[in-house]
Amino acid sequence: MSVGSEVKSIAKESIGWSIALSVALIVLGLLALMIPLAAGVAANLVVAWLLMIGGVAHLIFAWHVRGAGGHIWEALVGLAYIVIGIYMLMHPLLGLLSLTVVLAVYLLVKGVSLIVLGSRMRGLSGSGWLIFDGLISVVLAGFIYWNLPYAAAWLIGTYIGITMLFSGFSRLMLSLAARKLATAV
Repeated sequence: MSVGSEVKSIAKESIGWSIALSVALIVLGLLALMIPLAAGVAANLVVAWLLMIGGVAHLIFAWHVRGAGGHIWEALVGLAYIVIGIYMLMHPLLGLLSLTVVLAVYLLVKGVSLIVLGSRMRGLSGSGWLIFDGLISVVLAGFIYWNLPYAAAWLIGTYIGITMLFSGFSRLMLSLAARKLATAV
């Protein structure tokens, strides 16, 4: 078997896997859009577990640097991560509300920052797009704020669904184009 035929075989197999992943993302994205509360709670659980794993990592690090100073603060950060993670696991809907508030604060800070940056760059081409992006972010932050706590029930899950759906479609289109290219070669 020549090197060229091996590469072609690997390319065809990886394209198949990429198409399968694309279809899975599309299906999961549609599912998240149909039941956004479940998708949001699932995201909350993932974040909770990541916080607890990060907390354990901080505690391990604190143990290894205990003679270097600052280890008590490192241990406190680790414990805070673990406590917040456990709280989010025990109260997933409150955790989801917290994630929604964090998203609103992020959008507000991002929006204001982009408006300020765009205003400071006013003379440069494209600076208006920064201001526009900032205004949209501020409006979205306000929308979330004025719709709390109800927005928490659907916002995160809907966002995840839309993201997965578009990722799946874009990956599928690229995979199909790659498959067409691979069969032509």
